[in-house]
Amino acid sequence: MDRSPGDRPSAVDQPYAPSDPPDQPPTAHAKLDQSSGNQPAGPGAAGEALAVLTSFGRRLLVLVPVYLAGAIGLSVGFVLFGLALYLGWRRVREEKERSLRVARQLLDDEERLTAKTLYMSHRELPAWVSFPDVEKAEWLNKIVAQVWPFLGQYMEKLLAETVAPAVRGSNPHLQTFTFTRVELGEKPLRIIGVRVHPGQRKEQILLDLNISYIGDVQIDVEVKKYFCKAGVKGMQLQGVLRVILEPLIGNLPIVGAVSMFFIRRPTLDINWTGMTNLLDIPGLSSLSDTMIMDSIAAFLVLPNRLLVPLVPDLQDVAQLRSPLPRGIIRIHLLAARGLSSKDKYVKGLIEGKSDPYALVRVGTQTFCSRVIDEELNPQWGETYEVMVHEVPGQEIEVEVFDKDPDKDDFLGRMKLDVGKVLQAGVMDEWFPLQSGQGQVHLRLEWLSLLPDAEKLEQVLQWNRGVSSRPEPPSAAILVVYLDRAQDLPLKKGNKEPNPMVQLSIQDVTQESKAVYNTNGPVWEEAFRFFLQDPRSQELDVQVKDDSRALTLGALTLPLARLLTAPELTLDQWFQLSSSGPNSRLYMKLVMRLLYLDSSEVRFPAVPGTPEAWDLDDEGPQTQRGSSVDAPPRPSHTTPDSNFGTENVLRIHVLEAQDLIAKDRFLGGLVKGKSDPYVKLKLGGRSFRSRVVREDLSPRWNEVFEVIVTSIPGQELEVEVFDKDLDKDDFLGRCKVSLTTVLDNGFLDEWLTLEDVPSGRLHLRLERLTPRPTAAELEEVLQVNSLIQTQKSTELAAALLSVYLERAEDLPLRKGTKPPSPYATLAVGDASHKTKTVSQMSAPVWDESASFLIRKPNSESLELQVRGEGTGALGSLSLPLSELLVADRLCLDHWFMLSNGPGQVLLRAQLGILVSQHSGVEAHSHSYSHSSSSLSEEPELWGGLPHITSPAPELRQRLTHSDSPLETPAGPLGQVKLTVWYYSEERKLVSIVHSCRALRQNGRDPPDPYVSLLLLPDKNRGTKRKSSQKKRTLNPEFDERFEWEMPLDEALRRKLDVSVKSSSSFMSRERELLGKVQLDLAEIDLSQGAAQWYDLMDDKDKGSS
Repeated sequence: MDRSPGDRPSAVDQPYAPSDPPDQPPTAHAKLDQSSGNQPAGPGAAGEALAVLTSFGRRLLVLVPVYLAGAIGLSVGFVLFGLALYLGWRRVREEKERSLRVARQLLDDEERLTAKTLYMSHRELPAWVSFPDVEKAEWLNKIVAQVWPFLGQYMEKLLAETVAPAVRGSNPHLQTFTFTRVELGEKPLRIIGVRVHPGQRKEQILLDLNISYIGDVQIDVEVKKYFCKAGVKGMQLQGVLRVILEPLIGNLPIVGAVSMFFIRRPTLDINWTGMTNLLDIPGLSSLSDTMIMDSIAAFLVLPNRLLVPLVPDLQDVAQLRSPLPRGIIRIHLLAARGLSSKDKYVKGLIEGKSDPYALVRVGTQTFCSRVIDEELNPQWGETYEVMVHEVPGQEIEVEVFDKDPDKDDFLGRMKLDVGKVLQAGVMDEWFPLQSGQGQVHLRLEWLSLLPDAEKLEQVLQWNRGVSSRPEPPSAAILVVYLDRAQDLPLKKGNKEPNPMVQLSIQDVTQESKAVYNTNGPVWEEAFRFFLQDPRSQELDVQVKDDSRALTLGALTLPLARLLTAPELTLDQWFQLSSSGPNSRLYMKLVMRLLYLDSSEVRFPAVPGTPEAWDLDDEGPQTQRGSSVDAPPRPSHTTPDSNFGTENVLRIHVLEAQDLIAKDRFLGGLVKGKSDPYVKLKLGGRSFRSRVVREDLSPRWNEVFEVIVTSIPGQELEVEVFDKDLDKDDFLGRCKVSLTTVLDNGFLDEWLTLEDVPSGRLHLRLERLTPRPTAAELEEVLQVNSLIQTQKSTELAAALLSVYLERAEDLPLRKGTKPPSPYATLAVGDASHKTKTVSQMSAPVWDESASFLIRKPNSESLELQVRGEGTGALGSLSLPLSELLVADRLCLDHWFMLSNGPGQVLLRAQLGILVSQHSGVEAHSHSYSHSSSSLSEEPELWGGLPHITSPAPELRQRLTHSDSPLETPAGPLGQVKLTVWYYSEERKLVSIVHSCRALRQNGRDPPDPYVSLLLLPDKNRGTKRKSSQKKRTLNPEFDERFEWEMPLDEALRRKLDVSVKSSSSFMSRERELLGKVQLDLAEIDLSQGAAQWYDLMDDKDKGSS
């Protein structure tokens, strides 16, 4: 083979005399050796002696720590620990260096072997060699190799001129920070293969680049002030990088933007130098690599991506940077079987079992199941939900381990591409475990994303029947695109803040990055949340300085607003509270419902119950007995004596005082306050109050309700915590025995918090006993509307007790086999599932359930009878209004099921919850009041009973048709209002109930709403506005408005109430339909009575 003149001869080509120069004969060496034998020891001998002394000195230096430990009086254990730490560091260091050497040698051998074995010098495969999926990209590697030195020059310039000044300016201790060496080395990044996917959409191109970087990069940094040096010398990085060219446009450069991200975490190995050598210490090595990978994952691993716009003014940049997920996969981790046994006893003589648990991964989303002790066929029955962003590409990975005290043993893994789940919709299979034995049982469901709320009730209804743990199933997802803020308040001394944002939904909190030294930050980040019930959940947004000590603004957004927005999307500016007058936040909120699009939906079977495919193999079972000796069919239920004896405990969490401060800033130098909230536990249920920010004497004023029985010894457990990002701090606890409350009916006390130096909590507990009469319902609803706080859920007005005894004539399965039925009872969001009766068309359940009812006139009891594995067998919808007109508010008989031939025997009874300690005086009537009659009739109703009176009955409310004071509405109509001062909250409360007989000026009815203003102030701070009703002259609002102020100030105000209508869709003008002014000094604000007021023209300045 020809060799160029510049090539050096190898050992193979010249095995003898490798040190001979080409122009000197070998005899020259012999002469030199003979002559050198008579010479005295020269500099070579001195160098050898110096090397021996240096080696001896190094070994002697090892004994210095031993001497110092003895001189100080330390234990030998410290020396041994330091020695073990050093040996561990050396081992990790040598392993990394050996790994890098082997990788580089392998790369060099591959190139040399390719050059020798292929007859082409330019190392390209023949044209007839092809790969079906992945294509080689040697042309691209040549370009990268050519560009690599210039890329190194650019990196050196970027680090020296941009990164280094930014680091020096970030901290005064880093003012001498410099990059002393930046070299990317001679080994460039290599692209092993390229795979182009068929476009999912016409406006995008998908490429997968399999990249490998085994480089001799060297980057050294130094902080001269502290004589600190650190750096990186050598790195390995391997992974699959997805590149998306999107959108494709009709102008140059054709591609609008390039998105890049790793589908899965790449593998990374770094060889540290200088002070960062400490990161190679065992324990720190894996921790540092994990932290670095977490940083890369937060930047370049799904769902995060790097977006490079190629054209100016690109539309939907936020959507490209953080697109909506393709879908959601609900993973039911059911069971495993045939696992290998890893536990050994008596040095392996006795074989045990295993303690298996499973890790479920999809991208960066990881879930861990519970551990099942000593079981080779574990039953988990757990459910997880994961967001899928890329199809194809992402995989579902399940790894099974045996839990051990030291290191967990690997039992096997399975992988499945998410594209198969998308194609199947629902997969319910046993998957074999690779690298192990056994199988794992998964049920995988693909949930589509719907952009409207039309099927929300259907989704919630299905979710009630899903047995899910550890978390309930989700009904929707929320994606929050956090864009920017404007005019945030400055810090003390007019310093620019470093704003960051905390977004919370219930117990889930996510944080944005901090933007330094600006009051107009730009974040451009996306956050994703799972929602169980978007109708009742809220998004809490807190804008804070990066120290978390200063709140720059807040926003609470009910997610129900999105349900009425177009395509469940809000894209707008939001005004911040507790902030500057012009402080606002720009966000885009997108909600999507999770819908399982499958005609045959069947929920996973509970472990231990016979499944549908097991029942199919069995023959039909005949019921015992015959029609001759069967007992007669009962006409009424026979519940036990304890049915319907429950009470409702109303827990009013008022306030706390002298709580301890747990927040610390600047490493504990600055003492803050606390962000307290309360946890309540009673009878297996738990409740949690809202978080009050930075307050040691917080006021919650929240009400919780729980159904209780008369079982003795019950206790209410109360704990107070300080809300933190990682782990909430404990602020105290106390327990309350329910014996006093259940016996006396009421308890109002300050309770001292235990296990803490200081703090006490104010609670008010009341027992509500259901009453079987509807005469008091209107008064209860009126009182509940008055004492209802904005932060609490709507108070219950009644208790519904349901006893489901049996069913008959349920449809058979496949025409001959009886089903295995169970029933689901639901009222609103609360539900109860009965046991499953195996293979019986006339099951007997004998189960009861109780529900809190907030609006008995409009709610209904929903009953679903379903068969295990066969779907719906029948349903029943019972409006509670039928119970209100029944004798003693009770119905007890057979009910026919719709959507099937069956019927059920149940008892449903309602009890009205009357509070005797609400602190509200409420009239038990509703009457019309004109502007001239307000001061003429006060004594007429002054003697009505107080709602807190111990009298057993209240006066029955008079209907409009029966009221002697009913007067016809004026020419402009009337508005019905309740105006009341809530002393517990120190707030003025107004409830806008409805309007009637409004004026119609045009051809179409108006779109009315009500505007309220507290005079003499006319600013936005006192203005309130109701929702708008479409095309009606008799709108119903039932909306509550509050103003926080002392009573004496409220008595000096006038309430201006205006009923208006929008003129047109495009106009900002509003048509005044009528108004009324109420002088609050002339109203008894302690009564809280609902009254009708005549509407007047704007010209009439008189007050009602």
